[in-house]
Amino acid sequence: MTMDRTMASWAMGWVSRRTAPTTVRLAARWLELRSIGLAPEHFSLAEGCRAALAVGVPLAIAVSFGRAALGWAVFAAFWTCLCDAPGPDRLRRRLLLLFVVCGTLVTLAGAWGASAGAMAGMIIGPALVFLSIVGGSRVAWSGPLGTLLAVVGVVAVGFPRPLDNALFQAGAFSAGSAWSYLLINALWRLDPAAPLRQLADAVTARLLDMSGDLATIGDSRHRDEQWHSEHAAHRRAVRLSIERLRGLIAPYARDPGVTAPLLRLLDTAETIFGALIALDQAFIDHIGPAPQRVATARAVRVALLAWRSSMRAGESGRKTRHRAVKRLRRTEGRLSDNLCIGCVRAIAQALDAFDAHPTDLPIITRTADLATAPATGWRQACRQALRQSAGLMAVYYTAIVFRLGYPYWAAMAVVVVLQGGARVTWTRCLERILGSLLGGCIALLVLHVATAPAVLAGLAIGLAGTAVSLRSVNYTVFVAFLTMLFILVTELLQPGAGIASARMLDNVIGSIAALLAVLLLWPDFGASPTERIRTGIAANHAYVAAVEAARPIGEIEAARRAAGLASTEAEVALHDLGTTVRRFHVSSEDRASIAALRRLAGDAAIAWHRRLAAAKAPPEESC
Repeated sequence: MTMDRTMASWAMGWVSRRTAPTTVRLAARWLELRSIGLAPEHFSLAEGCRAALAVGVPLAIAVSFGRAALGWAVFAAFWTCLCDAPGPDRLRRRLLLLFVVCGTLVTLAGAWGASAGAMAGMIIGPALVFLSIVGGSRVAWSGPLGTLLAVVGVVAVGFPRPLDNALFQAGAFSAGSAWSYLLINALWRLDPAAPLRQLADAVTARLLDMSGDLATIGDSRHRDEQWHSEHAAHRRAVRLSIERLRGLIAPYARDPGVTAPLLRLLDTAETIFGALIALDQAFIDHIGPAPQRVATARAVRVALLAWRSSMRAGESGRKTRHRAVKRLRRTEGRLSDNLCIGCVRAIAQALDAFDAHPTDLPIITRTADLATAPATGWRQACRQALRQSAGLMAVYYTAIVFRLGYPYWAAMAVVVVLQGGARVTWTRCLERILGSLLGGCIALLVLHVATAPAVLAGLAIGLAGTAVSLRSVNYTVFVAFLTMLFILVTELLQPGAGIASARMLDNVIGSIAALLAVLLLWPDFGASPTERIRTGIAANHAYVAAVEAARPIGEIEAARRAAGLASTEAEVALHDLGTTVRRFHVSSEDRASIAALRRLAGDAAIAWHRRLAAAKAPPEESC
């Protein structure tokens, strides 16, 4: 008992000192609303260090021999590291081997084919992009494979060579990519489940952020206004983090040892999330005695802190979690408000079930539901490939008219920016332009200060590692480091005037070409904000109906998830960069409807937890 009191006192002290979410996660919540990803959980220092070694070895060889063609080994090594998407070892090996083999063939075809003349390059480049995008779409869980092969193709076209030199260039690519393949799969293997653990940790961190604001809001003089401005952002952040984890679990479906604990974590997180939404709405509507709301929120905060820390501590962590659940049960016994009782009971049951063996209870989120690879239809893949090919031809024409020095950089921008509909392309276009301008300006300063090849090589190796570490954290930051890397390596192997300026200009031209292609060819603007709001309202009404009809918990969880996703889509549609112009025409009714969406979800969560409090025993399908 003394130990429990000591731990509770320490935890409450920790809560009082660490009430606000970290600055990074606060920024992530703001950016997510505007379709700009900032996911610190994707940062991987180990992958960055490995990429630095992968790039460093061929770069040292290329600089030592002074042959520009060996630069293909440098970029091949880097692209292979980028192609290594999260997944089980068998899947990663298969995709990387495809990249090594197909990339070598694409390099040879692009360089040799473009040597026939400018017109040949304008034909072979779009053809390689089309084949890469369509072919990549037919490979299950291909990740960035098709996009990177298209990048290899347009860069190869930018280096036209006769057959003998093209063979040497393809051999350099093969050597660099094979070296990276060997490093990734044999010499420096990383835990394939590490990305899953990072995303799982992000889910618990965002739940902690939400519970932390709930736990401290009672001490604020303006708690209602403060919480009202924050609660929607918390709901979006938690929902998006859960969906990111759910999406990444699917490729690991054949390994139940990896997926089973994460499926239980998803169920636990969904249950806790529903309870926090109920408390969230209670704070807005002043439901129940204020002291009990605050006490409930603080007890939940302490329990979630223990849950999160226990997942890193093995058997001792399980004991800590059991003590946290006992404290929650004691808190439940001191409460009189049925909403607070229902929320505490739901969280305590979820944390108890988290330790259960998979066969001891039903799991709502099952591996079978996640095991199907997302399929891209032939028509959709061909449209995407044709858009990129058209944008590429526009870039090639512009390069001829304005005599661009490095047209393949603009061609690369077309391929990587045009990755979806108009909203996605518009956002990525702005991010790439901003990142390339930022990186280009920094690279200009570096080249004015450092000129020694050894210094530039060392900086390039560090930039390669940093870029890979941050590749999924934020696209703008990734592009900034990528731009600096390409400029420094080009300066080392093919020195020339205006490299940094050319990189910035080419990225702007390529990004604009990609945007024009997606706007002119089969334009897909997605549903309007008003339509998304209507969909969200309908989904939330379905959630309320499921709760009022006392449906099984599995159906209620599914309805809540659908309502959360629809609500998030509606709110993002009002604020994201992809609808910047339309945002000024959004009616006041639409803005009011967004608040109604949140209230519907909150009312449904409150009704469910009151039902749970009224039950004499836990529901049969409790998770």
